[in-house]
Amino acid sequence: MPDLLLELFSEEIPARMQAQAAEDLKRLVLDALREKGLKFEGAAAFSTPRRLALHVACLPTRQPDLREEKKGPRVGAPEAAVQGFLKSAGLSSIEEAKIEVDPKKKGEFYVAVVERKGRGTIEVLSEILPAVIQRFPWPKSMRWGAASARPDALRWVRPLHSIVATFGPETEDTEIVPFSVGGIEAGRTTYGHRFMAPGPIRVRRFDDYAPALDKAKVVLDPARRRDMILHDLRDLALASGLELIEDEGLLEEIAGLVEWPVVLLGEFDEAFLDIPPEVIRATIRANQKCFVLDDAATGRLANRFALVANIDAPDGGAAIAAGNARVVRARLSDAKFFWESDLGVRLEDRLPRLEHVVFHEKLGTQRQRVERIARLARELAPLVGADPALAERAALLAKADLPSEMVGEFPELQGLMGRYYALAQGEPAEVAEAIGDHYKPLGPSDRVPSAPATIAVALADKLDMLAGFWAIDEKPTGSKDPYALRRAALGVIALVLENGLRLNLLPVFRSALDGHVVGGALRPVNESEREIDAALMDFVEDRLKVYLRDKGARFDLIDAVFALPEQDDLTLIVARVAALGAFLETEDGANLLAGYRRAANILRAEEKKAGADEASAYEAPFERTLLREPEELALAEKLAPQGGAPSWEAPLAAEDYEGAMRALAALRTPVDAFFEKVTVNAPEPALRLNRLRLLSDLRRAVNAVADFSRIAG
Repeated sequence: MPDLLLELFSEEIPARMQAQAAEDLKRLVLDALREKGLKFEGAAAFSTPRRLALHVACLPTRQPDLREEKKGPRVGAPEAAVQGFLKSAGLSSIEEAKIEVDPKKKGEFYVAVVERKGRGTIEVLSEILPAVIQRFPWPKSMRWGAASARPDALRWVRPLHSIVATFGPETEDTEIVPFSVGGIEAGRTTYGHRFMAPGPIRVRRFDDYAPALDKAKVVLDPARRRDMILHDLRDLALASGLELIEDEGLLEEIAGLVEWPVVLLGEFDEAFLDIPPEVIRATIRANQKCFVLDDAATGRLANRFALVANIDAPDGGAAIAAGNARVVRARLSDAKFFWESDLGVRLEDRLPRLEHVVFHEKLGTQRQRVERIARLARELAPLVGADPALAERAALLAKADLPSEMVGEFPELQGLMGRYYALAQGEPAEVAEAIGDHYKPLGPSDRVPSAPATIAVALADKLDMLAGFWAIDEKPTGSKDPYALRRAALGVIALVLENGLRLNLLPVFRSALDGHVVGGALRPVNESEREIDAALMDFVEDRLKVYLRDKGARFDLIDAVFALPEQDDLTLIVARVAALGAFLETEDGANLLAGYRRAANILRAEEKKAGADEASAYEAPFERTLLREPEELALAEKLAPQGGAPSWEAPLAAEDYEGAMRALAALRTPVDAFFEKVTVNAPEPALRLNRLRLLSDLRRAVNAVADFSRIAG
């Protein structure tokens, strides 16, 4: 069956746009094909710095013929309705329609049989493809050339030079899809590598297009380019006694910058190794898009770097490597100057400069924020096992590297440079570590700090963010989260859970909110506005649900635990969810759940029939004197033993949820026996009420662990 080959060849497409552009091209063309009734077996999109390409396999040669029945007005309808029907159905007179009886509407109606012959696929493509190109959703686009002043001029990310559009079967020569866009006629001519094999290259279909580009020094598939680059980087590093420091983001970017990747090694002066390795890496990555390397023998950063050229140079790449080395040397000289200049100023001496840095117009300056974080970190320190003085000192200095030369050049090094400066000026190691790690964790794969002082400062930083933006009503909406508050909440969750902290968040939120008032950023909060704390807790709980579901926890068990009142200890919430999941996997757990549901259903039905006053009577304690049957006596003894407390109360009080579940499992036998032998709806009103109260006690006992009514299955 015929295939479609489409290539859009232009000046260099920004690397960050290529992957999405390839997906957009595929989506738009395939959606248009489906809309026209054209089926296909598969499709693949590709990108290089200078082209987008699409291959659609096994298209039919023409659209299927269409036959449909179009129902019209009732026989005898007004003439205007009949004429409208004729026009929409393409009929010249009502005699061309047939009459059918509609038994549902009890009448006779006109029906037109509309038949349309399918058009040739190449004709359809000549309409689809220019429309896709003209409305292509580039984030940024431009017009160029003499026609650029026209309002209908083609807009593209960079000037578009040529279009390949061919269609045809494998056994015959393909046809060019006839269309033009922006004065560019579709054809079958493409071009190879800009320097090594520019072309032109005549192609017929995808099967000869991809190999032709390979011969012309163009690797069409971006995934293959990435694999080639990574493989060659590792091999070259290994052969030189080095170890590649892998960087997925940089690898993705470089694969979008080259069509024919050639890996080379460069070198810089060893004296620059006195600069922190993260600075060297940031400098070389940001300015030269190069990888840094470790010495395999020592594990320390080597004075070598790896670059990816876009050409097989006659001298083996020596001149390219040397040119990159000159630029790297200049950039590292700048970094060395920044480093040495920053070391001359103590962190606390930088704090006054934070008074001139606005954190948010409604939340004050960075200096005010630092003071809030320091106060909150000191309060949190005893709760997380940290020294309050160390936590406060670290929080006070945590943002002091923001006005430094190095962070001004490389914002991604904030915190990390503060750690280096703190160590250089003799701060305690705990303070330096807390400064360096207080932004962590930045995502689900990031390391979670475990040092107590670091935990205190990291929590204070994130809690201050959440409380402040909630107070000024700048909460995330939909997919928009400009202040990364979801990430802050997930950071709080990770810090608490990964370190097994016992922390009641509601009072902590109140303290964080009060910090904004004390600091002057907000007006005093009255009691009616204390609902901000609860709203914040709801937000963190929503993030915790996402966190737990990602860990494999059942959504219904999470909801069952969260339904309990005053849940603000995340560690206990997770422990309850885990214990509940383990319990329900046992036979006793499953049977107790079934018994609970039966009791809850009976109570729900009775409460619905009764008025509010009568239903509330079910919540009163049952009376032992009204217990008749041995089975209800046995259940009552388990629920409220004479001379003692139920067996699950002590483990619950001790927060031993697994123990509480085991104790509740003892209810299974008396509950089963009760429902088998005892009639709840006894004819005597007093006996019936007492048995409903017994079931209410059962529901209350089980719900002390979790709301079993929310458990599915």
